[in-house]
Amino acid sequence: MLALKAENISKQYRLGQVGTGTISHDLNRFWHKMRGKEDPYLQIGEANDRAVKSDSQYVWSLRDINFEIEQGDAVGIIGRNGAGKSTLLKLLSKVTKPTTGKIYTNGRIASLLEVGTGFHPEMTGRENVFLNGAILGMSRKEIKRKFDEIVDFSGVERYIDTPVKRYSSGMYVRLAFAVAAHLESEILIVDEVLAVGDAEFQKKCLGKMGDVTKGEGRTILFVSHNMAAIKNLCNKGIILENGLLKYSSDNIEDAVNNYFSSDKIDHQLEREFDQNLKEFGNPNARLNRVKVDIPSKETFITIKDEIKIIIDFELLNTLEHFNLAVNFKTISDDAIVFSQITNVICAQKGTYQAVLEIPGNFLNSKIYEIDLHFVNNSVLMFTVPSIISFETLDLRDNINFYGTWAGYVRPQLNFLINSKL
Repeated sequence: MLALKAENISKQYRLGQVGTGTISHDLNRFWHKMRGKEDPYLQIGEANDRAVKSDSQYVWSLRDINFEIEQGDAVGIIGRNGAGKSTLLKLLSKVTKPTTGKIYTNGRIASLLEVGTGFHPEMTGRENVFLNGAILGMSRKEIKRKFDEIVDFSGVERYIDTPVKRYSSGMYVRLAFAVAAHLESEILIVDEVLAVGDAEFQKKCLGKMGDVTKGEGRTILFVSHNMAAIKNLCNKGIILENGLLKYSSDNIEDAVNNYFSSDKIDHQLEREFDQNLKEFGNPNARLNRVKVDIPSKETFITIKDEIKIIIDFELLNTLEHFNLAVNFKTISDDAIVFSQITNVICAQKGTYQAVLEIPGNFLNSKIYEIDLHFVNNSVLMFTVPSIISFETLDLRDNINFYGTWAGYVRPQLNFLINSKL
């Protein structure tokens, strides 16, 4: 049985304005409606590409989206920032209406779209559980029956009678997710809000959502940039790009691989930072540039290439025990392949360069990125996450090639067949 069906749904917004537009536009719409004609402003508007300047006042946040979701499915909705993921969830949750198209649902929907949605800052956690539960469609009797379980899951029992305006963002999302997860709904919609919680709570939430979809047969729509969480929880995937449905699959592995294919993601082999903006740094240190350097004249990187990660930075004060740490990760499942730490130095004020050398025939054919950590006296000063990304390609010119190589790295080690003994 179907849990959700989207039929040609689109959502149009007018840029720079609150509401549908000016009085003249509203009158024009009314006049066309009285004559039985289509809204004139639906014929205009451009794709939702936030990186491109446009002269149009209208933008299609979503355009002609069609899909069907069966009961018990866990669907990961994937896409870059601005692709339309949150807009789609708001339409499915009936927070806002589609400009065109229809949405069919079968069952009660519980949604967790933003941190603290439905919470009143002056009310206590206890009062907000009842308020938020009522907004989500739970009866007072149902909330009372599940109250202790909700509070226990959230882990904020000590502060349950404290006004939530004094909660941290993590405590907000803990309580909000606990209420939504314990609603006996057929469909659970979760946006990227879990990123606010700590690692332990994220794991707990993923476990709960896994129980909901696998154990209880309920439907989940999950938006996240954490591909490991998407792959662990979901069995199907939908990819949005600039408001359009670019790809959907009944296999989440295929969806993730399609999203991370070389033509779907912008790889940055070099990034420089405007020092006037002070993008990454603190009063003691500042990052200037990160670059991936390869000896090949080609614009792509193969698994045979030697790679150098060049890090230019500036120390604004003298630091006695300074060093850098790098986490080398795969983007597809956010797994750390290896970590490296520079030597500890007593560094005077000035500019410096660190170089990480990665030999050829070491990395596998994957998409990688690095996190950079600035450390002093074994204390983390600041972190620069996902600072660069690149893909290594296997051109398959090795006559001994056999299938797809598993693993995050594929070093060439001595592994020989000797003559018969």
